[in-house]
Amino acid sequence: MEEMIKRLADDPDGLATYEFIANNIESIDPLLPRLIENMIMVDASGQFTVSAARYLNAIDPEKYAAHIQNLISAAIDKDRERVYIGSLLTDIWGPDYASRADSLAASDRNFRRIYQRLHPASII
Repeated sequence: MEEMIKRLADDPDGLATYEFIANNIESIDPLLPRLIENMIMVDASGQFTVSAARYLNAIDPEKYAAHIQNLISAAIDKDRERVYIGSLLTDIWGPDYASRADSLAASDRNFRRIYQRLHPASII
C-alpha cells in the first residue's frame, strides 16, 4: 500500500486517489488522512474532493466525520464556480436542508459557507 500512496502523489486531478479510497475503504483507515491530504493537494477543481466527501458520508458519516469536514472545507475553497459544492447540501445535510438552514448555519461552518455562496441574497 505504501507504494500505491507514493504513486498517488502523481495523481493529476484526484480521480485515482478517489478510486483508491472507494476500492479499498475496508482497509485504508490508517492511510485515510494521507489520502485525503493528497486529494486536496491535487484536485484543483474540487470535483473529486466533493465526491470523496459524499462517498465517506454514505459509508459512515460518524466514523468519517472529521475527514468529511476537511474534504468539504477544501471543496468550498476549490470550487469557485460552484459546480460541485451544491450537491453537498442535499447529500450531506439531507433533502430538507433548506427548512433547517438557520439552525444548520448556526451549528456548521461548512454548511454556512456553502449556503452563502450558493444563495448570497439570503439572510441566515
